[in-house]
Amino acid sequence: MNDTTTEFAPAAATVEEALLTRRSVRAFLPTPVPRAEVERLLALASRSASNSNCQPWHVHVLTGESKRRLTEALWKALDADGRVAEREYPFQPAPEDWEEPFRTRRRIFGEGLYRDTLGIAAHDAEGRLGHHRRNYDFFGAPVGLILTVSRRPLAGALIDAGLFLQALMLAARHAGLDTCPQASFIDFYPVLRRQLNIPDDQLIVCGVALGYADREHCLSGYRTAREPVGEFTTFHSGELG
Repeated sequence: MNDTTTEFAPAAATVEEALLTRRSVRAFLPTPVPRAEVERLLALASRSASNSNCQPWHVHVLTGESKRRLTEALWKALDADGRVAEREYPFQPAPEDWEEPFRTRRRIFGEGLYRDTLGIAAHDAEGRLGHHRRNYDFFGAPVGLILTVSRRPLAGALIDAGLFLQALMLAARHAGLDTCPQASFIDFYPVLRRQLNIPDDQLIVCGVALGYADREHCLSGYRTAREPVGEFTTFHSGELG
């Protein structure tokens, strides 16, 4: 585990604390994360459950020059309006496909991030693009990850990928690190395939930024709400038989 200092967020001592302090960090310090620590976190995440122990995940780890080259290729594609249409990807919904209550939750998230925290108005297209552009530098994190899974057991593999991802994020929090899972990378999945030599039988799930949160950034205080248990839970009780 890394020693913590005043510039880093405190490490989480328990699973509960890791869950309560985990958030999608969008501003990181450039402080390096040792390769041995990244390997340790990935080894912990690999203990996640998977259907029939298939372990369908694969992780591409990017640091230094490799990360810079990928970022530049993605920025070039973004500037050329090379975003892949949602209908061309198997599990990414188009904006118009969001139904309630998900549409409202998504709108509240966007307003809280752009308008309330970053001070970027809804009509400020340039300002919004400027922030969105930071996705492809992993928000300044020193480590970028691209998570893929095999296409063959697709439905089950996507569930397995979610379990792996959650385990990775909680292990990172326990180590005093922070993360941001990023669906935005799949908007340019052909670029990822070319840059990282990802074969066609691997489905790109998401990117993940990994590093130490910049606690001085205005985004450091941004938090999202959660629905109460009663809103998403049905308890079935009583005598059986």
